[in-house]
Amino acid sequence: MSVTDEIKDRIDIVDLVSESVELRHSGKNYSGYCPFHHNVNTPAFAVFPDTQTWHCFGECDDGGDVFNFVMKKEGWDFQEALQYLAERAGVTLKPLTPQEKEKKEEYERLRILLEDAVNFYRHNLLKTEAGKEARAYLHGRDITDETIETFGLGYAPDSWEAAGEYFQSKGYTEEELLQAGLVSERDSGGVYDRFRSRVMFPIRDRRGRIAGFGARVLDPEDVPKYLNSPQTPLFDKRRLLYGLDQARKAIRSEDEVVIVEGYMGVILPHQHGYHNVVATMGTALTDDHLRKVKRYTKRIILAMDSDAAGVKATLRGLEVARESLDRTQDLVFDARGLLHREARLRADLRVATLPSGMDPDDVVNRDPEGWQQIISQANPIVTHVMETLAEGRNLEDPKVKNEVASQVLPLIEDVPSAIERDTYQQRLARILEVDERTLLGYFPQSSSSSRSRRARYPGAPPQRPRTERDEAPLHRKGDLYEAHCVGILLHDPELLYRVDRQLGKAGLERCSEKDFQNTNYQIMIKTMKEALRQNQTEPNSFVMDHLSGDLLEVAHELLENSMDLNPRADKVLEDLMRAFLSLRKWRVLNRNSHLRYLMETTQENGDMKASQFREAMIQNLKERKKIDQAMNRYTSRTAALREYP
Repeated sequence: MSVTDEIKDRIDIVDLVSESVELRHSGKNYSGYCPFHHNVNTPAFAVFPDTQTWHCFGECDDGGDVFNFVMKKEGWDFQEALQYLAERAGVTLKPLTPQEKEKKEEYERLRILLEDAVNFYRHNLLKTEAGKEARAYLHGRDITDETIETFGLGYAPDSWEAAGEYFQSKGYTEEELLQAGLVSERDSGGVYDRFRSRVMFPIRDRRGRIAGFGARVLDPEDVPKYLNSPQTPLFDKRRLLYGLDQARKAIRSEDEVVIVEGYMGVILPHQHGYHNVVATMGTALTDDHLRKVKRYTKRIILAMDSDAAGVKATLRGLEVARESLDRTQDLVFDARGLLHREARLRADLRVATLPSGMDPDDVVNRDPEGWQQIISQANPIVTHVMETLAEGRNLEDPKVKNEVASQVLPLIEDVPSAIERDTYQQRLARILEVDERTLLGYFPQSSSSSRSRRARYPGAPPQRPRTERDEAPLHRKGDLYEAHCVGILLHDPELLYRVDRQLGKAGLERCSEKDFQNTNYQIMIKTMKEALRQNQTEPNSFVMDHLSGDLLEVAHELLENSMDLNPRADKVLEDLMRAFLSLRKWRVLNRNSHLRYLMETTQENGDMKASQFREAMIQNLKERKKIDQAMNRYTSRTAALREYP
């Protein structure tokens, strides 16, 4: 038994979930209101003791096991959830390798040094005469002593060696000071303090662990105005968001994050009670930033500066967000009546327009309630880009019209709602003063070229009769299918390309980690996709190099169980497709069983929302018919899938 299986064997999912969700017992299962999105009308969150899984049938449309629940609830990665659940279950994790242990100890030593630096700079701000000017500056920006304490602000003295000498007197080496980014090397040898005569802002990761510093000058003649720690083993400004450690709970509870530029843009809103604000640090918004915040919410508001540079940063940030955030797949017909899929953005991206010449901290200080009004009136991404690109342009010029349309129409295509897409197209046509039909035909290969052709796939041939295989316990079959699929793919991750191609031909969604309920397999599939996006290492080697020790143990076991197969053989792909389609069918059957339970529960309580579950069951039936139709193409039965206990 693997470590993760042992943990799941010891922790009951009902006990775990009920600590934060009020569950109602009905029959074998439990239901409640989803803790991951706002909902007070329909208890669409279900927990199933038999399979030790959970699922939200509402806005989240997500589910999994105890690991998924903890990761989603706390915004942790797998290793963090594993550590927490192992301690809770009393399970001893596999010891670190000597190299891993050495690296971990080195990082811990650097963090201790950086925490000492927080105290050093804080003492210089609050307890020295030299820090008086810095205190006056902060108070002049209306920052209170309580806020100074909350964010651990400090002051770096106006000296070339004060910090270096202090930390070396405490036993730290020059090499450690360099690794932590507290000092810099002289060309002539030796080191000097990196931060001098600056207000210091400790920068922490989302778990509150110190990673580095940001620093602002006090003398307006000094340059640069802001200075960050250099790239270190702990500090990477492209991956860190200032204030996320303070904001993550508020982001989840309010289901909204506001992204600004700079430290003050976080500190002042926080001081006035707006705790869901984070900031980039002198860098453009990156996909790593987006991955961090989408753990907590899919409603993202950009409130960048209102100057020309801020406008450009906002547009760049919106483009990064479009590329980084999750998408759902809609089935539609093209102009020839052929079925294909269109990606729709699974996020609510908005832009808050700040008054000219004002930063977020200026707005909050002038009128705290005005900040909330600006955020609540944030424009959807399409509206903002449409208005920004059209402002001050010669819209009589056909080339300008074409340029604006080419940038706005892809954004419109991202919008999930057909009604909203049509509304935006009409508005763009009015702004550009062109016939709307011209815009509808802008992308000749896109189904959006005609609104009348948007339709759901009507169905497929009747389902085949049930067999003995169908009578196996649902949760047992799901485990077998998942393990079999991942075991084959571990031999050759590039098989994912062929699987996706076959699924696309059948009008089905591509393979994703959401096809699996076991967290181990979800992470392996995700790692395989990462392996296919890089070109430095063979995909299977990349996967094995990037799995943690506990997951590596599971992967080796899966590989051993399928060691005799040739992943390049056609019959292996056929076997994989049968297994994967069977897994999809299992998911549909399982989901319908869960939906039926929720529908019965809501009817018992007189909740009219039962119709929503009924509609979802109809959609599931349509998907099942498509799966059955695709399954007819794969007729051979290998020993691996012939029988189930």
